[in-house]
Amino acid sequence: MGRHFITGATSGIGHELARRLHERGDDLVLLARNEERAADLAEAFPGSGVVTADLSELPAELPDGVPDSLDGVVHAAGVVDVASVADSDAASLAETVAVNLVAPMAWTRLLLEPVRRGRGTHVFVNSGSGLRANPHWASYNASKFGLRGFADALRQEEAEHGVRVSSVYPGRTATRMQERVHAQEGKEYDASQWIRPETVAEEIVRLLDLSRDATIPDVTLRPL
Repeated sequence: MGRHFITGATSGIGHELARRLHERGDDLVLLARNEERAADLAEAFPGSGVVTADLSELPAELPDGVPDSLDGVVHAAGVVDVASVADSDAASLAETVAVNLVAPMAWTRLLLEPVRRGRGTHVFVNSGSGLRANPHWASYNASKFGLRGFADALRQEEAEHGVRVSSVYPGRTATRMQERVHAQEGKEYDASQWIRPETVAEEIVRLLDLSRDATIPDVTLRPL
């Protein structure tokens, strides 16, 4: 039975991952952005720990309820606004970088010792946008390119502690975020065209459960 800290568990990939781990009896600590979402998580995953924090704000310290030892930390929360740089306002740019990049960095720093004690795995749910840039995705690209660099450096730093670091790069995935992206792009949304969140969650579970004799630095998934 593992112990894991997960962001973004209220929907999409993070929710599917939490469901799978909860069903098999793992201990979970789930991060919610507000009290309403915390209540939803407590109802969906009874027995799990739930902490409340706004990912757009820097955490000062670990909240109560985070165990001293963790087998895994999964950063699955994220935001996106599709717009040209000229049409993006400063608040949107700042939020995208804060939630997608600064928050994972800040929470990772606070969680270093619990993961070291558990010889655990940091998993960063990145994006195909962390591997290639496209017009109208500049702020999202910037946040995900930055997250890739952070994970690559962390992997080298934490190897001496027996800690693994993996980045997952899913292509378009059938989530509420993807539905919103299609609306911003002015396109019809057909979930059947995209990767199922269950598929990405399966890969994350595989990373968390990987035998101790190996590591998988990067996983890339694309819609068929």
